Amino acid sequence: MSNRTFPLGQVVATPGLLARIPPSEHLDALHRHAGSDWGDLDDEDRQANEDALRDGGRLFSVYRASSGIKFWIITEADRSATCLLLPEEY
Repeated sequence: MSNRTFPLGQVVATPGLLARIPPSEHLDALHRHAGSDWGDLDDEDRQANEDALRDGGRLFSVYRASSGIKFWIITEADRSATCLLLPEEY
């Protein structure tokens, strides 16, 4: 984790995520994402995020809830918004 932070913009979450992931877990993941801890990404996607931090691209993180449910956090390239969602809601 690089401990670099960036603006999240307006934070939103999908109904599916809100129904299936406990608030404490998605808030913890949001803090990790905001601190450049990308969760369960492969090396290529981690590098894409590092490049996006430098060049202003979209940021993408993957986490798993304690129940095993995978969820994503995506911050737009212009940092105007961040969305928490389940992969099937993309």
